Amino acid sequence: MTEYELVVVGGGPAAITLAKLLGNKKKMVIIRPESSSMIYCAMPYAIEGLFDIEKTLKSNTLITESGADFIRDTVTEIDFDGKNVTLSDSTQLAYKQLVIATGAEPFIPPVKGSDLKGVSGFKTEKDLSALQATISSGVKKAVVVGAGAIGIELAQALKKAGLEVNLVDMTSSILPNLVDSEMTEDMKAEMLNAGINIHLEAKVVSLGGSEWVQHVELDNGHKIHFEAKEENAESGTHDGIVIFAAGMKAVTDLVKDSTIELGRDGIVINDKMETSLPDVYAVGDCTQFKSAITGKTAPGKLATNAVPMAKVLGFNMMGKNKSYPGFYNGAATKVGKYYVGGTGLSESVAKNAGYDVISGYSEVTTQFPIMPDAKELKFKLVADKATGKILGAQIVSGEPVTGRIDLLSYAIQKNSTVEDLSELSYSSQPYQSFFPAANGVVLAAEDILKKM
Repeated sequence: MTEYELVVVGGGPAAITLAKLLGNKKKMVIIRPESSSMIYCAMPYAIEGLFDIEKTLKSNTLITESGADFIRDTVTEIDFDGKNVTLSDSTQLAYKQLVIATGAEPFIPPVKGSDLKGVSGFKTEKDLSALQATISSGVKKAVVVGAGAIGIELAQALKKAGLEVNLVDMTSSILPNLVDSEMTEDMKAEMLNAGINIHLEAKVVSLGGSEWVQHVELDNGHKIHFEAKEENAESGTHDGIVIFAAGMKAVTDLVKDSTIELGRDGIVINDKMETSLPDVYAVGDCTQFKSAITGKTAPGKLATNAVPMAKVLGFNMMGKNKSYPGFYNGAATKVGKYYVGGTGLSESVAKNAGYDVISGYSEVTTQFPIMPDAKELKFKLVADKATGKILGAQIVSGEPVTGRIDLLSYAIQKNSTVEDLSELSYSSQPYQSFFPAANGVVLAAEDILKKM
């Protein structure tokens, strides 16, 4: 039996990060069934036609050139007592330390008809290839369930590909986990103007059809029909598809019958990425962890969380002493002409967490207003009324926002207050900012100070 110092089950961003850190320091192997890791957030743009599927795939040389081994296979069993894993061909590999990085998969609710053809999630290379093939076959309509970032991006991509698109979400606004509802009105209007039908406060209760999905029924009584034509079925084409993009669930089937501690959202870990079993670690989307702000269990299935988690584990395996603070969940997307991002807690989430919140707003432009290409730039800050501590931030703009979101994530990470941000030192230049007399972050902070 071949023995490795470190066996990593799974091969996404977290596993690749571990390979880069430890591949030339430990005898290690990365095991996953897929031929390539994917850049998941790029998948909708492949559907849109901006690039080929191949551009979304990461080369396995990222693993092998680091010094780690790569095995394309499925781990079918883990013997935690004997410290070995079994592959699909019955090969066994021994380990001294094990990392579980099996990721997450789309949640498809167990509603009637969810097993019909034409119903899928959107996460894997197989999902992407199948969707492109279905579009090429002449499919006419799509229902996207979930108005988060992936759902929004996918709905826009399908519309640009020529489909009639219906977007369904059970909440009252789009991007509910990213920004508060008042920040979304312009973006919602942009989608409606593009011809995307939006159904909010609506839940899918059943899917109908004999073999291929033919209609979607919502809990408000509305039914979205796909015209099922006999000649289409005979030619292998279909009129409608349903794609669930309404959340992810941790892939934990491999350990569900073991003694490892599992929570509702994944494998339970501490801030060192340690599980309840000795020499067994878990990182990324397959885990359950906490918000860095509330200290309570929170969703955080993002590559931008998985990579820092893997870095904490990797550096600790190199003898450092790092801890992972939890999720801040900085994220961004693009809706029509608008770039939008959020970090920390939204006002609604903060209130549900028990905070007495106060919010501030500002609206400036990306350049001096007198410049011909100046675009709008809206800020929202969310703070704890008692302490002034910044809990969250949101931005909507006509230009990319990730740099500013990262700055505000760092401010939250360092426990900055409204007072701190009101005193932010900033730069100004006609092509790159608003007038020197004002800064959007400072103005939003001052708006809160005036209300306190």
